[in-house]
Amino acid sequence: MKPILSQQELIDSTSFCVIVPTYNNQKTLKRVLDSVLDFTENIIIVNDGATDGTLEILQQYSHLTQIHHPKNIGKGRALRNGFRKAIEMKFEYAITIDSDGQHFASDIPNFIAEIQKEPNSLLIGSRNMTQENVPKKSSFGNKFSNFWFKFETGISLEDTQSGFRLYPLQLIPKQFFTNKFEFEIEVIVRSAWKGIVVKNIPIKILYDPEERVSHFRPFKDFTRISILNTVLVLNAILYIKPRDFFRRAKKKGFKKFFLEDILESKDSNFKKSAAIALGVFIGISPFWGFQTVLLFTFAALFRLNKVIAYLASNVSFPPFIPFLIYGSLKMGSYFVSTDVPLLLDSSITLDDIQKNATQYIVGSLTLASVSALTFGLLSYFLLTVFSKKHN
Repeated sequence: MKPILSQQELIDSTSFCVIVPTYNNQKTLKRVLDSVLDFTENIIIVNDGATDGTLEILQQYSHLTQIHHPKNIGKGRALRNGFRKAIEMKFEYAITIDSDGQHFASDIPNFIAEIQKEPNSLLIGSRNMTQENVPKKSSFGNKFSNFWFKFETGISLEDTQSGFRLYPLQLIPKQFFTNKFEFEIEVIVRSAWKGIVVKNIPIKILYDPEERVSHFRPFKDFTRISILNTVLVLNAILYIKPRDFFRRAKKKGFKKFFLEDILESKDSNFKKSAAIALGVFIGISPFWGFQTVLLFTFAALFRLNKVIAYLASNVSFPPFIPFLIYGSLKMGSYFVSTDVPLLLDSSITLDDIQKNATQYIVGSLTLASVSALTFGLLSYFLLTVFSKKHN
């Protein structure tokens, strides 16, 4: 049985530093640094081109590692440079704490204790966003970020925007593409995609409107974050989710994966058949180029099994496309007049679709609806029979 270590012994036995990015926080910077010094002197201060009294304050801490940017280049870049320095100094973990005074350094031991329980995790301090003085825009922004993080990674967190974090330096991605506030989203999403455990731990928080200085620019930074989330969502849908699906299937064995993760998943037979119906509908519908995006969006919206829906959407697998085109044009001919000869052979081309777009779209949506209903009902019947045999 391992001996129970004291708080200070835990801190001394962990290879970590504290990175403090700062920009024009002269009112709170000294208090933050002094509070961190109560726990460790392994501090890296990144002055991101401050124009207030920051330089004068930092002269009092010449014994601490300092990085100075000639001009303000963004919190993301400040953190990236802090990480680089921490790695050079051979630290295993880096705790980041904002210099605006909202965080309590007394929570540092909680991060250390948690990382001892689950090494190599990425920990994010979870703030109580319902307490007094928390700006409504901060609460909304956090909920917005939490939603997209879950969509992109499948991980539910209560707080994805807190700047009080612990990073496993050797495991997080080596290269990044963002420099501003959106960096803190990029790093946790891409770390989760690498298989790093990303989780919240509770922390205390102080919002003092008299002292706190926020450099978040609502329009510019929200736009940057929205663009980043768009890129991450597309990457998740088009690459990460299919990659993870095949990795899980290969690791477990495709037969065992199919039985355990699909047929015997915790979803009800109704939800499984609904996922099949959704996949068939999206696969046949005339949304070429957007089918995968729509599939995962609606599967997430209706809480349906994404794996089942994805498999069912392959009804539009290339060998089946001529049949789907023919069926769509044929179905559309009952609603829209046409001069296209409906023969199921190589004479049906994409030009036929372009010349008779209305007929194709109407027919495709009709065929998709009928097929989705048919496959949904049939799969529900078969799943019900299969379930009874295994009870």
